[in-house]
Amino acid sequence: MSKYLVNLKINNIPVSVEEGTTILDAAKQLNFKIPTLCNHPDLSIAGNCRVCVVEVKGQRLLAASCATPVSEGMEISTNSEKVRSSRKHVIELLLSEHNADCTKCYKNGNCELQELSNEYRVGDHLFLDLVRAKDKIVDISSPSIAKDDSKCIRCQRCVRTCDELQAVGALAVVHKGDHQKISTFLNKPLNEVVCTNCGQCINRCPTAALTERNYIEEVWNAINNPEIHVVVQTAPAVRVGLGEDLGLEPGHRVTGKMVAALKHLGFDSVLDTDFTADLTIMEEGTELLTRLKKALVDGEKVALPMMTSCSPGWIKFQEHIYPNLLENLSTCKSPQQMFGALAKTYYAQKKGLNPKNMISVSIMPCTAKKFECDRPEMRSSGFQDVDYVLTTRELARMIKQAGIDFEKLHDENYDSILGESTGAAVIFGATGGVMEAALRTAYEIVTGREVPFTNLNILPARGMQGVKEASVRINNVLPQWSFLEGVELNVAIAHGLANAKVLMDAVSAGTANYHFIEVMACPGGCIGGGGQPIPTSPEIRKKRADAIYSEDEHMTLRKSHENPEVQQIYKDFLHEPLGHKSHDLLHTHYKARKRY
Repeated sequence: MSKYLVNLKINNIPVSVEEGTTILDAAKQLNFKIPTLCNHPDLSIAGNCRVCVVEVKGQRLLAASCATPVSEGMEISTNSEKVRSSRKHVIELLLSEHNADCTKCYKNGNCELQELSNEYRVGDHLFLDLVRAKDKIVDISSPSIAKDDSKCIRCQRCVRTCDELQAVGALAVVHKGDHQKISTFLNKPLNEVVCTNCGQCINRCPTAALTERNYIEEVWNAINNPEIHVVVQTAPAVRVGLGEDLGLEPGHRVTGKMVAALKHLGFDSVLDTDFTADLTIMEEGTELLTRLKKALVDGEKVALPMMTSCSPGWIKFQEHIYPNLLENLSTCKSPQQMFGALAKTYYAQKKGLNPKNMISVSIMPCTAKKFECDRPEMRSSGFQDVDYVLTTRELARMIKQAGIDFEKLHDENYDSILGESTGAAVIFGATGGVMEAALRTAYEIVTGREVPFTNLNILPARGMQGVKEASVRINNVLPQWSFLEGVELNVAIAHGLANAKVLMDAVSAGTANYHFIEVMACPGGCIGGGGQPIPTSPEIRKKRADAIYSEDEHMTLRKSHENPEVQQIYKDFLHEPLGHKSHDLLHTHYKARKRY
């Protein structure tokens, strides 16, 4: 049933839109840009920054276009003298409470307040500078996120993000008037509160009040040290996001150019996290089948459903909020940490390197990976397995600093040893990808046949629904897997921690009938990670996901167990999935953390 259409005029141009449409969205249909700061397509309407005001004929006060629905016969001006004057004064007021050291700011050139200041030529300093010295103390207690209150404009995007998308509530608005600020619980440092380090607040902050912790200089120092061998790994989602920060439109796959750029930057070995994504499927798939065997054949009480452990933001969420379900988590390390452990053991042996003289760097779409690499559990090589994590944005900055013309680079291939991968590993970058990769391999191991979906594409695992479910009936199994004959394998997928909470509440209540659950902390999965290029939106995430699936479709190998380097590492080094060496290097444990 179609909605009722409302007729109105915007800047004297007639338009008809559906009832309930805001003035802001109606103006977009006519290609009129109305500036916003508190508004974001992923979040609820706030209407508190007042930058988006418009003039409605017959109304004395200007209306916030993001929060005002259209009505029949409305006549709206988005650019009257009254509107322009009001917007300019709002921007000037925001700047009076903003530490505007733009030339030294990390987000210089990608700051929404700076962009508006340039557009409205604000520079008259009509209001006093109200930034207090104490506000300039930056909280860098977290290894992932830096919080600078002197840059905050109190748009509250971060608060709504943490509450609505992530169900964490690490940030809140406290006090009133000129004392109002965005604070943590009891104003504690970020590393002492229930923060999952996911970085979604960073992706939606319009200024530099929230940014990732920057480790670019440490990596440059390692590269420039001739006594250090620097290996770098790149996550699957980076190859479909990096181009956005280097002048390309969203949805471009830049794998070959990214590898070439990393070699130009001076990394000694450029390798692929996708290799250990394939390895994760071997370990995690075997772990799932082992748990099912114990439950169905041996009658043991095992922790089911089993849950993926690739997303460090999700892991920390579980440690804080659902410690009673930690046993349900797969013991597998994330692909990043598997890679780090193997880089300083297997790779070092193959290359004749002393791991003392190695630095392991990873390029991730994720800020929580900075926290993950610093966990004390992640030192199974005898050293810190991954030394530094850079976000997609940080890599783009390094490429610019090096003066590399990215678009003119010729494609290059990853180096050998820990560099071969399959399409199953690539799709780890999108929500549902880990599940799809696992099903491709597990089904074939059990039945000897490919998973019964067209061209290996398990469509029920794909898409941007908050929670997805799928079932696969296992028939005509190989003799050693007879206990799975006729089993209906039920799986679920969630992305964004608010959606994960829905699933975990069901599991805790005993109402969830699943065997395997995939959770990614970020909306859309890693393609929407807290370290990806800004801005992010539902449309941008979809383009990145489409690019991920396109890369999978174009790869020769599309099942993790067919990766020849994975087969080789088991033959030469690991011996078998869930074996003694695999257990020592590739698996870990998690711990309950305080909820308050």
